[in-house]
Amino acid sequence: MEPTHFGYEEVTADEKTRRVRGVFDSVATRYDLMNDLMSMGLHRAWKRFAVEVSGVRPGQHVLDLAGGTGDLAERFARRVGPSGMVVHTDVNGAMLAVGRNRLIDAGLFLPTVQCNAEALPFRERSFDCVAIGFGLRNVTRKEQALAEMRRVLVPGGVALVLEFSRVAPALARAYDWYSFSVLPRLGRLVARDEASYRYLAESIRMHPGQEELKSMMEQCGFDRVDYHNLAAGVVALHVGRVH
Repeated sequence: MEPTHFGYEEVTADEKTRRVRGVFDSVATRYDLMNDLMSMGLHRAWKRFAVEVSGVRPGQHVLDLAGGTGDLAERFARRVGPSGMVVHTDVNGAMLAVGRNRLIDAGLFLPTVQCNAEALPFRERSFDCVAIGFGLRNVTRKEQALAEMRRVLVPGGVALVLEFSRVAPALARAYDWYSFSVLPRLGRLVARDEASYRYLAESIRMHPGQEELKSMMEQCGFDRVDYHNLAAGVVALHVGRVH
């Protein structure tokens, strides 16, 4: 079986799946709090920007992959309104349960599906928009997940990949210090899990950069791919369209 990476470690695909599941089982209940602390609240602005760029309209259908605690699904649901539909998915049951409960507390009763982004249980041309927020770097076969996103989009549909990316060179040293010194300690203090946040820092470095991910999306069949650097490239939003 072809090896892959779990952070800096080379592991089998099955081992990566098992260990990623363990990471999110561990952090599920503190995930939103840690996101607020790590990004100083900026992750909320990044997600708002993604929804704005999507151009999603009332009545449309949206698929939220690796939807976790549901904050992106909630934003899309407010946008499509009662005549539209947002399907909230995640491969991790613990994260999905936290997200489902959070959405219900917000008065939203969305279809919730536990599934793997590499093998989506949906028909071709089912969605106007497919989004994955901070989840693609945890997928073992990224090309397969991107091809699945392309498959389930209608003609004229849009795919959004919001993910950590390559920071501007001038900030690289400070960003490395923050990632490998501050984040694991924050994880230990708040989530009681230092190792998972060390994995986060490593997984970001192993994830394709802006141009490489753009090329991957084009090779998976998207007709036009653009990206927007956010926070000097700490995060990038890739937008792929289907004509």
